[in-house]
Amino acid sequence: MNQFNEPKMVIGSEEWCAFPSINIPAVKARIDSGAKTSSLHAINIHFFTRDGVQWASFEVHPLQENRKITVQCEAPIIDHRVVKSSSGDKEKRPVIRVPLAIGEKSWTIEVTLTDRDSMGYRMLLGREAMNGRILVDPEGSCLLGDCCQNDLANLYKAPEMRTEGLKIGLLASNPDLYSNRRIIEAAESRGHEIQFLNIKNCYMKLDATTPEIHYRGGRLLNDLDAIIPRIRPSKTFYACTLLRQFESLGVYCLNTSMAITKSRDKLRSLQLLLDNGIQIPTTGFANSPLDTDDLINMVGGAPLIVKLLEGTQGKGVVLAETRKAADSVINAFKSLNANILVQEFIKEASGKDLRCFVIDGKVVASIQRIAAVGEFRANIHLGGRAELIKVTAEEKRLAIKAAKAMDLKVAGVDLIRSNKGPLVLEVNSSPGLQGIETAANEDIAVKMIMAIEKQLRITSE
Repeated sequence: MNQFNEPKMVIGSEEWCAFPSINIPAVKARIDSGAKTSSLHAINIHFFTRDGVQWASFEVHPLQENRKITVQCEAPIIDHRVVKSSSGDKEKRPVIRVPLAIGEKSWTIEVTLTDRDSMGYRMLLGREAMNGRILVDPEGSCLLGDCCQNDLANLYKAPEMRTEGLKIGLLASNPDLYSNRRIIEAAESRGHEIQFLNIKNCYMKLDATTPEIHYRGGRLLNDLDAIIPRIRPSKTFYACTLLRQFESLGVYCLNTSMAITKSRDKLRSLQLLLDNGIQIPTTGFANSPLDTDDLINMVGGAPLIVKLLEGTQGKGVVLAETRKAADSVINAFKSLNANILVQEFIKEASGKDLRCFVIDGKVVASIQRIAAVGEFRANIHLGGRAELIKVTAEEKRLAIKAAKAMDLKVAGVDLIRSNKGPLVLEVNSSPGLQGIETAANEDIAVKMIMAIEKQLRITSE
């Protein structure tokens, strides 16, 4: 007997459980008495206030290796806690308190919300939730009963796992770009049907019962299985609106609208990186500041980088080598009433940066980019040549963590080596393939298609 005056339940190393209050009838949990805190897979987490209490809305993919099934959840937030993972990474997570049903028993537990896509199990049950109630038999598995595919299909009204090819849409602007041509070739080589969808030719019908997305000529796009977004910065707003419509129709998007929006907002992306314990070059932000000297001092003085917040691909980026030059550049941007970033210049990088290509939580290729002789590099890639390089374990971990901070399944993470260690410069949601495929001799396009197959549980012949 225990403090609850009932025998302890014996469970295995993994068990099926449920969270009825947030509409999750079945999720397989890894039982880990070594972990203090329980956690649940959650993405697209948004906070709001209801009756003076902070709540979170979030999406859960409750089944392993299956993103087709999505449950929309809401729960009040009771805390925000810093949790240290088994790999040593620290992450600040929201905490909810919800009833857990396991076997024939039910009790309320505290659960942190985090993206567990790369961890296999969508749920981890820690010892705080088990204290006084559970004994673990590490040799056992699903001792309280297993769920077969038919059971899960009935619970979630899920379609059966498909074995034929997918219908994929490539949402972009230029079908002749190397990256887009390679993705089309890769999808076709693995037996899928892929359509190039020009962003400007897509339009949508907003309706409570029959929402639709149409393509030029009236062709309906609702039957697509997946979308690969390759969005140029100038098309971000409209393209992300289209992606949200596809997401509402249950179409899997390799990078979600929310993830792309976060990565495209330079200031927000830097704040997210810092919130996740990821180091960046020291950066100041202002809207046409009056205290120019203080802004310059913030980042350690000249030389420094001045960037327009709305600039892309190196445009609106200036290296100010002296304090006088920095003052002149900032004052010039003042006249435009522009939002600007002022950033320390990493001199020791010697015109080099790293690009790590991350797919589904793994670094699949990495290159070093070197500026041409005499070319200016403002802590970003502006040309030059690319060469294969083996990144360190720390750099690899940092790239994966940065992509996760943006919730990006596919990302080009740019890093720079400094005296303080590796720093993240930028996380790109539509990274180009040509330079990295050529230098690394890796078929990145196929790896992107395979990531979609994994999420939709498709096996290509």
